[in-house]
Amino acid sequence: MLRFCYNGRIHITPSNISLLHSAAQFMEMNKSASEKHNLLEQTEKSLEEIKYWTWQELLIALKQCQDFLLIANSAGVLGRCLDSLVGRLALTSGSSPCASTSSPDSSSVRFSSDTRSTESLKNSFTRSNWWFEDLLILSPKLVEMVTKSMASRNIDHVIISKFLLFYHQSKSSAATADEKCKIVETIVDMLYTLDQSSVSCKSLFGLLRVSLSLNLSKSSRSKLESMIGYQMDQATLDNLLVPSPHGTNYLYDVNLVLRFLKAFIQRGGFQVSLMPMQKVASLMDLYMAEVAPDPCLKPSKFLALAKALPDSARESQDKMYRAIDLYFEVHAGLSEEDKIKICCALNYEKLSAEACLHLSQNAKFPSNSAVHALISQQFKVKSLLHTTNNYKFENDPPCSFNKTEKKGKEDEANEQIILYAGKPDLSVDNEKLRAHLQVMQCRVMELEKVCQKMQTQMAKIMKSKVSRHSNARSLPKLCS
Repeated sequence: MLRFCYNGRIHITPSNISLLHSAAQFMEMNKSASEKHNLLEQTEKSLEEIKYWTWQELLIALKQCQDFLLIANSAGVLGRCLDSLVGRLALTSGSSPCASTSSPDSSSVRFSSDTRSTESLKNSFTRSNWWFEDLLILSPKLVEMVTKSMASRNIDHVIISKFLLFYHQSKSSAATADEKCKIVETIVDMLYTLDQSSVSCKSLFGLLRVSLSLNLSKSSRSKLESMIGYQMDQATLDNLLVPSPHGTNYLYDVNLVLRFLKAFIQRGGFQVSLMPMQKVASLMDLYMAEVAPDPCLKPSKFLALAKALPDSARESQDKMYRAIDLYFEVHAGLSEEDKIKICCALNYEKLSAEACLHLSQNAKFPSNSAVHALISQQFKVKSLLHTTNNYKFENDPPCSFNKTEKKGKEDEANEQIILYAGKPDLSVDNEKLRAHLQVMQCRVMELEKVCQKMQTQMAKIMKSKVSRHSNARSLPKLCS
């Protein structure tokens, strides 16, 4: 600046243009101050040639901008450098526009639209991440600005997310705790603005485990949990086994998993389809079985896990029953009231006959749970028998009506016996009740097998009738 003020001459290069342009604006060294020695006009002319700078010269200018970020940003130098950098990334679509800083001859290579030079450069740089290492010189704030600019130019979000994760992995190794925290917050905030499917669930859980030891802001932590919850159907049991925070007695952080589930159900306000919901339900059954042996896990938390998903998420609740059974076994001192509350999460109609039989013999469960399970099985068998009888009545020939009616009466009698047994006197001794329920459950299982055989036979009959009907329709009409 002194040399320019004294003789009006200065050599403007990419390494000093950011500082000179910002200083010229700050000191108002424009045309109104001096028509002959106009530093602002000279730097403006140099910035117009930014498209001819090498890749390395552009990075040097950006690095100088981040040393006085506010001034460079207000002066407009930073914006021009970012536009040029991101523009090259967008134009090349994964190929380097010029040599990387790792090349000793990079300063002599110019960004050119020449066809032959472009082809040679594409052959030299075929990977989509050729520029990842070059941008490690940028601060988290500049990375944030670069990411927003890339997203606005419709650069592939998968590539952007890979760069952000690479930046985090590379910069965090030698950073202090505060620097790590700033880096993670920047990465999370930027990933949150991208397409949710552009980053893998495994990578998000990796960020989560790193953030556990950092004082991450509440906003960034909430965004990270929301992104994980969105991809909950891709998580594994090992992902969910996150140690509980310091100061709590739980073995695993159950509250964190509950927040994941809440984010999954909301899922951006859209209704979750059945298949992802069933995957998460299966995962939660495994998780409940894993946390059930924790002696410090409160009944309210275990119940919250059981009720977190809608009933439609599970076709069978046998695995949930086993998890509840394990929880009752470990928490032997649980009150009857707490047991009844937890059992309310079970849909007894979705328990298999084997599970109901086991429940009727399980002394850890309340007595009314065994009764509810048996009654639900009885209604299920009654419905099957009713459907079977109706089908046979509609499809059997008239000569077999008497047999069908007789069979229906026998089934009705059997149903009456079963239903009568399903309403035992609860004042009798519990052991007698359980023995009686066991006998009735065996009868239910036998009837289920009979119903299954009947349904198989009916399916075969229906298939043969359909084939005969189709053959009959294929015959030509006789002339009248």
